[in-house]
Amino acid sequence: MLGIVQEQHPDRARLFMQWRRMDWPILVDSLNLLGVSVVPVTVAIDEHGIVRLVNPRRETIEEAFLDRTFEPPPETAAPAGEARTAPGDPPGRWAPVAAWRRHARDLFLWGGPEAIGPAVEAFERGASGAPDAAATFRLGVAYRARYDSPAREPGDFRRAVEHWERALAADPNQYIWRRRIQQYGPRLDKPYPFYDWIPEARAAVRARGESPVPLAVEPGGAEFAEPVKTFSADTRPATEPDPTGRIYRDRGEFVEIEALAVPRAIAPGAATRAHLVMRPNLDRRAHWNNEAEDLLVWVNPPEGWDVDERPVRVPLPPALVSQETRRVEFELRSPADASPGRVTVPAYALYYVCEDVDGTCLYRRQDVTLEVEVRR
Repeated sequence: MLGIVQEQHPDRARLFMQWRRMDWPILVDSLNLLGVSVVPVTVAIDEHGIVRLVNPRRETIEEAFLDRTFEPPPETAAPAGEARTAPGDPPGRWAPVAAWRRHARDLFLWGGPEAIGPAVEAFERGASGAPDAAATFRLGVAYRARYDSPAREPGDFRRAVEHWERALAADPNQYIWRRRIQQYGPRLDKPYPFYDWIPEARAAVRARGESPVPLAVEPGGAEFAEPVKTFSADTRPATEPDPTGRIYRDRGEFVEIEALAVPRAIAPGAATRAHLVMRPNLDRRAHWNNEAEDLLVWVNPPEGWDVDERPVRVPLPPALVSQETRRVEFELRSPADASPGRVTVPAYALYYVCEDVDGTCLYRRQDVTLEVEVRR
């Protein structure tokens, strides 16, 4: 027996297996090569590699499958060129998109960490032909994988979400793809908290005297968030910290901020979750100054829009200085009568940052904008 999970981050599945003491193989199908739209799916494969049953009844699986011996089919050889263990050379410049899709798949699965950049390029070529929802989804997976790697490029997370949304729009019954977006989306649209089990799993593993499987990418706030049935707007009175914009701007010299909304396109009256990812500019040896006030984000939603938290404060770590990536998340809801079209949501972050090791520490503001599309 083995399992297959539709998971973007395989090490999270590995931690779950360690926690639950699962001792059978688990394969990871991040690209959804199986083409399944819902899970779980039980597939019974005989000793010749032939699928005999899909979703068999528990009451009859022994008689119908486990206790049977199947005759070999007339031909058991795999079609030539289908099975691969390592990526080959890139297809020619004028090769069909199907060849680029196969090459992208092989790079992603077998090329190792250094192949993620070429894999993204190959997926881009593979998605450039006739519209194909699966190819679009897989390009999004590749963008997110590169975003989580040392080869990250600006905008990779945004591109991943864009392609997942396009794929889902083409096939709205594909719940595997829908879950990938909901993982980072608002609480109103969540079926369950995706990774709230991780703290419990780590504690249980440590209590057994083991070291929990390390995670390459720690889950963020959206991935822990509990679903809600109603949007709770923050109506508490609050004073805008810099209403006239007098604080000096950081235009990315010290801190780089990536801002996006998930999902990007929402219906009138629906919610989206904003993600602000803040990274000190290591080329300038910039670092956070943690001896002062908390990092603060102020949102100025358009007329009629609600925000669930304002201002958003990020508590400072105990270290006097640090260079960690900081993430701020909050949720927005559009008016029920919102007109279709692109909406820009302005916000700004206030923080203390220092340049170089013994350089000047500064109080800076950085303006950001979120773009949300209200669809018909």
